[in-house]
Amino acid sequence: MKTFRHGLVLAVREHLAEGRPITHLEALTMFGVPGLTKVISDLRREGWVIKSQTVPYMAALARVNQVAKFIPPANLPIREIRLTEYWMSK
Repeated sequence: MKTFRHGLVLAVREHLAEGRPITHLEALTMFGVPGLTKVISDLRREGWVIKSQTVPYMAALARVNQVAKFIPPANLPIREIRLTEYWMSK
């Protein structure tokens, strides 16, 4: 099981290394990694420069929907929700 989890985390790390941003929603939905904060902390501890900003929920949802069908509940105030997006800085 540990090898499987390592593979999921490695996929998130590679996603970031390719210069692509990620939110907690994307990490869980696209990679099955519920602990994005740990991945980000580990990368920073290793010396990587990780930047962050808040983005609308809709932006993350649009990226998720490029690879999966994710429909939020109708009563969720998606226009008001903001997520933290992370990316590797060069």
